Amino acid sequence: MNAVAAYWYLKLQALVLLVFGRQAAALEKFTQMLLVRPGDRYALASRAHVLAQLGDKHGAIEALRELAARFPDTAAAWFNLAYMLEDIGGHPDAEPAFRRALDIEPKMDRAWYGLALLLIRDRRFDEAVQALKKNTELQPMSPFGWYQLARVHVDRQDPEEAVKVIRHLKRFEPKVAAQLERETGLSIAQPS
Repeated sequence: MNAVAAYWYLKLQALVLLVFGRQAAALEKFTQMLLVRPGDRYALASRAHVLAQLGDKHGAIEALRELAARFPDTAAAWFNLAYMLEDIGGHPDAEPAFRRALDIEPKMDRAWYGLALLLIRDRRFDEAVQALKKNTELQPMSPFGWYQLARVHVDRQDPEEAVKVIRHLKRFEPKVAAQLERETGLSIAQPS
């Protein structure tokens, strides 16, 4: 079997194994694909994904580092690397990886949100507000960015801005707005 046929055969086997929930066996196939085509983008990304599914976060990070190094203009590689680095406890390389993803793809709403959560964790609230504003511009109907934006305004000691966000959220996610009212102690009752 030639290299092209071997690659596609391994890929087909890996996909079938994944369908049947056999991640460890699929991981072997993705690794074999890399022997046939070293540095293959699909095999590297798939290998990282399966390693993460199997709970090998450090293995997934190494695979994502290789993917980002080989394909430095791939925003998804940088975003996934940043996400995994954050997932292991706030690794210092996470922020530069989120920012690299956003340099490549400024409209990647997930990267703005991930960056915002990192900034919130580091208590860099003013920067987090800016990241969350970008996230909510890109995902105006998702409650997650709005929820975090209200929380950050509270953390910044800016209840007026938090109330504005809660009022806005109440228009399309009243349950989330009510949850924020309970959690923050802020009331958005309209003046009579």
